[in-house]
Amino acid sequence: MFDIGFSELLVIAVVALVVLGPERLPKAARFAGLWVRRARAQWDSVKQELERELEAEELKRSLHDVQSSLRQAETQFRDGSEELHRQTEALRREIDPNPPVAPADNAPTVAPPAAATSTDASTPYVADTATPPPTASTTPVASVLPAAARGAAAPHPAPGAATAHTGQPPSRDPEAPR
Repeated sequence: MFDIGFSELLVIAVVALVVLGPERLPKAARFAGLWVRRARAQWDSVKQELERELEAEELKRSLHDVQSSLRQAETQFRDGSEELHRQTEALRREIDPNPPVAPADNAPTVAPPAAATSTDASTPYVADTATPPPTASTTPVASVLPAAARGAAAPHPAPGAATAHTGQPPSRDPEAPR
């Protein structure tokens, strides 16, 4: 770090011994070692902070690059979908040059007067609701009626249930266990 060789370090130790003396030299060496350790720790902390900031800056740059490529891909996708939509519409017009006009929001359409016989302004137009009139049901009556009304055999009642036609409980089977 300071590019000090062994001979230079030896000269510094001799000068410190002469200036401080043998009694204060160990305390001074500990004190100098403490400050050197603190300086190195501070230097390492500054170096790590700079590395983190540079790494964060690199990540920001790469994030901006990814975002710009994403925007570019999105623009290309939109352009492609618009072109596809135009081509689809062109093919649709080519196949059917007179497309049917769909009413907006399923609104009822107003029918024009058919061969108006009177010129009375008080006669309003009748709106066509586009719903067919109700028709007669084609379901046979026999399928709607209950099975008993059609003459089908009624199901057997469960044991212990009252019968509907007599109002009396069913008779017990003489052979049933009690």
